[in-house]
Order: sequence, then structure tokens, then C-alpha cells
Amino acid sequence: MTLSPLAAHAGETVPYTVDGEAFEGYRAKPAGTSKGLVVVIHTWGGLTSYEEKRADMIAALGYEAFAIDLYGKGNRPVDTDSRRKEAEKLYNDRARMRKLLMAGLAEARREGDQPAVVVGYCFGGAAALELARSGDANGIKGYVTFHGVLKTPGGESYSAGTPPLLILHGGADTSVTMDDVAALSRELEAAKVPYEIQVYAGAPHGFTVWDTERYRKDADEKSWAAFTRFLGTQLRG
Repeated sequence: MTLSPLAAHAGETVPYTVDGEAFEGYRAKPAGTSKGLVVVIHTWGGLTSYEEKRADMIAALGYEAFAIDLYGKGNRPVDTDSRRKEAEKLYNDRARMRKLLMAGLAEARREGDQPAVVVGYCFGGAAALELARSGDANGIKGYVTFHGVLKTPGGESYSAGTPPLLILHGGADTSVTMDDVAALSRELEAAKVPYEIQVYAGAPHGFTVWDTERYRKDADEKSWAAFTRFLGTQLRG
């Protein structure tokens, strides 16, 4: 299997507001009847062409995809320090993170209430897990993280009844360690939350991001296949 970042179904930018603040999401629709909704959460760089291309690939699988914006219109930091600062604003204000997640989910469902899976990349993985712990997102059938940040903030926990989680992790990730993976596994076991964790040998943090030194083709393809199977199981109707 070879994954291509080229758009199979070109989507469109979707402007929306949260308490008067401007945001820009991205919607990609399948050619035929949608098999369900996939909500995509961006990396710490904001919603860029990377997430848009992933949304297009999801649409090519037959699902409607909506990439939400957690930073605000035009806020797409490009250097490491700026990206860290933007991500930390939300890491340090979990209430705002949840509010923006719920607003993005509402916008994703504006054209129809479909069963959904939420997927996040890196920082977006942390946001996806934040939504999973909130218990507020009705109609969500599962959560997926690609090389996501996995630590649970103090005072938060998972509850029984949380939809299944799929954790796709790089074995050579030095930002999110195997200790973090093990800690999450213990939390989910204690809460009796269904989950699956896949670890890809030699894959560093950000292993799915094309055109970077971190990209690992084998791990990208294997994790995408696992993600595709998960969608088929959780959104089978």
C-alpha cells in the first residue's frame, strides 16, 4: 500500500465563530453517500495543508471529514517557539480547549448529525483525549491518536462508557515515551475503557508527517491501515 498526500476529493474552507472569534475549519465530502463523520484535530502548527490532505484522504475512503481549528483564523505558527506557545495556551486552559473542541464538533455536524470518530495528530491527539475524558461529546464512536501527547492532566480521568480508543505510537518517540504509553494503558484498564495500542519500531514523534526527516513510510502506512480498520468497525452503522 502506498499513501499519497495528493487530494482525492478537494474540500473547502469553512468559516465559523466561537463567541464572536473567527475560526476556519475544512470540510471534505465523499463522492457518494457518507459512511460517517471523521473529525480531524491538527498538530501544534494549527490547521494546515497537512490536515486538509488527510481530510481529503478520509473522504476518499467514503467518510465525511471535518478538520477543526483550535487556534483561530490566520493563526498558523511556523517556528517551534511559536507553536509551543500556542499549544501551551490550550494545555494551560483545558476549559477553553474543551469549549473550542465542542464548537468545532458542532460545526462539523452542521450539515447533518452522523456518528463520528475523532482523530488527532500530535497536539491534536492530546485534544482528542481531552474530548474523550470530557464525556460531553454525544454520538462519538471512537477516538484515535497518531503520535499524540498521552499524559492525563492532574484532576482528570477516563470514565467507564468512554468509546474505544486507538493509540498509534512510534517506538522511537522521545517526546512521548513508552512510559507515557504504559501509564495510559493502566488508566484505561482501571476505567475499563476499550482500547488498542500499536507501536511502530523505529518511528519517531511525528512519523506520519510527509516531507520531514521524521517521516517513516512503513509506520505511516501501517498506522493508516489500522485507522481505516477502526473506522470500518466503529462507523459500520
